[in-house]
Amino acid sequence: MSEQVPARRLRSGQRARIRVWDRATGAARTVYESHDRLYEAPNWTPDGRLLVNGDGLLWTLPTDGSAAPRAVPAQGLPDVNNDHVLSPDGTTVFASANDWHIWEVPLAGGAARRITAEDGGMHFLHGVSPDGRRLGYVRLEPEGDNWWASATIHTVGVDGRDDVAVTTDPGPADGCEWTPDGAWIHFNTEQFSQQPGHAQLARVRPDGTELEQLTFDERVNWFPHIAPTGDVAVYLSYPPGTTGHPADLPVELRLVHVDAWQEPTTLVALDGGQGTINVPSWAPDASAFAFVDYPFDLQNTLGGQ
Repeated sequence: MSEQVPARRLRSGQRARIRVWDRATGAARTVYESHDRLYEAPNWTPDGRLLVNGDGLLWTLPTDGSAAPRAVPAQGLPDVNNDHVLSPDGTTVFASANDWHIWEVPLAGGAARRITAEDGGMHFLHGVSPDGRRLGYVRLEPEGDNWWASATIHTVGVDGRDDVAVTTDPGPADGCEWTPDGAWIHFNTEQFSQQPGHAQLARVRPDGTELEQLTFDERVNWFPHIAPTGDVAVYLSYPPGTTGHPADLPVELRLVHVDAWQEPTTLVALDGGQGTINVPSWAPDASAFAFVDYPFDLQNTLGGQ
């Protein structure tokens, strides 16, 4: 499974807007906008920058919009996709590449190191444990053209050892992240429904026990991100019946208190999906989170784009 896939590109008349939603004001502002490069999946660094991917590379930019993205000089890193997270101290990027493996590279730049083994699976990273010792990833084992035939949550040591299956139901499941105290892993899964296209949010202990469904609505819910303060979460909500997490759909970013998962508030309605908020993107103090939307110019929309 070493075949590379091309990086996503913007469509004609489309923009990628890297944005920040502020918790105090409830407003979103645009940090950077591109008509040329499709950026995805912001992380927020401890020193106040955003980390995104685009054109198969990793990029950083300031959250105040004062400068354009700058590429991370990562030697030996294959083209990356939108699954990347930072170590708790912010010095290391763990990234999924289009060779289906997880890699690490210094955020400041340097030589990349592959973490995952050639074990027959595809590895898509989504979380790092609070102590920085383990990675949470989605393991895909396709059947023919069906990539989602089996998608389970795993954890593995940052040294590539001690791979553990947290879920065993073929799901599919995705978006696994630890809570700040390390007590739970939150994720999305279709295992609670017999009908494809009905992903809901859930949580499970890191040892695979106490699986609990958290959302029960008609929408398709993905990528729960718990704030560093542990009190709220933001997640991506698709229209009913959506299969997978495709791009370029009318989606919502929803905020929920972790003790009231069935009472979400829609913060932003936007054009997006894939790439919008695949990975943890809260500011370290939980005052804001970053996301990407992909609007089309009005004239292209009117022309049937």
